[in-house]
Amino acid sequence: MKQYINLDESKTFAEKPNDVQQLINITLSILESFGIPTEGTPRRLERMALAFLACGDIKDKNDFSKVRDLNSGYALKTREIINYVNKHFYEKISSGSYDDIRRKDLKLLTIAEIVLQSSPNSATNDSTRGYSINPTYAELIRSYGITNWETMVSERLKNSEPLSRKLKRERTIRKVIVTLPSGGELSFSAGEHNDLQKAIIEEFLPRYGYGAEVLYVGDTSDKYLYLEAERLKELNFFEISHDELPDVIAYSKDKNWLYLIEAVHSSGPISEIRLLQLHQLTEKCTAEIIYVTAFLNRQKFRQFVADIAWETEVWIADNSDHLIHFNGDKFLGPYNKR
Repeated sequence: MKQYINLDESKTFAEKPNDVQQLINITLSILESFGIPTEGTPRRLERMALAFLACGDIKDKNDFSKVRDLNSGYALKTREIINYVNKHFYEKISSGSYDDIRRKDLKLLTIAEIVLQSSPNSATNDSTRGYSINPTYAELIRSYGITNWETMVSERLKNSEPLSRKLKRERTIRKVIVTLPSGGELSFSAGEHNDLQKAIIEEFLPRYGYGAEVLYVGDTSDKYLYLEAERLKELNFFEISHDELPDVIAYSKDKNWLYLIEAVHSSGPISEIRLLQLHQLTEKCTAEIIYVTAFLNRQKFRQFVADIAWETEVWIADNSDHLIHFNGDKFLGPYNKR
């Protein structure tokens, strides 16, 4: 089974008995099958799993088959959830942090309606409101462990959009194949930086490249992993041996756009200084320049957001259907919700 929380990632998790650790990982597996995203911090995932178990009166693996739900009249208030997890799961959560249960531990579960409120029309801060498992999901939980359980869950929930997908807000975007003029394949060395460059070629350019062909790719162990020097020369691109080369260069003939893309893992976003350098180096280029900084995930983006230059684009690989535009001459206006 997938380990959602490892012993070295959470002190509170490591201090729990093996059977409780296993129960938490099983619970997170179930919630992921229900469409709950599991990319949070280890402690946040642990707290969410424990709150869920309390809402279903589940103390060990055997209780999955007899999980209690809202129809059974079972519901716990936020302070009661704290008491439950402290008593059964070796926690020491302060009773004064009861708002954290509602605002953090149960937030995704209630948005996804896996956990329901006993009095949904009551005030937000109503201390008498309880929380319990949605009977629809409780029925699925009771059959957990049977053969092809995940297939059954997918079939039962096929008409419900998973919360994980809603949060990513995937869009239907026509993809255009990214071409390597040589027809060959690129073989990157191992590492997150090169994983990101691979994603740029396979995910970013098909979405936003307008038929772009890759003209240059640098690798952490090979500066000129792929190079179309003659094509770049035709565009009056600056001397290819220059130290200021971006990580990926691609050209869309349809748009006459040249993409200069930085893949940021530990350094190197397109900052104001970097943008100024690239402006100077490409001043004779016959194509219009698109400046893009790419990140693997939002956490990495947050580390560098203050350094990103205006009038450039940001792309995040784990939310590949969206771009972040840093100002420029584009208009402000509403988006179509669809």
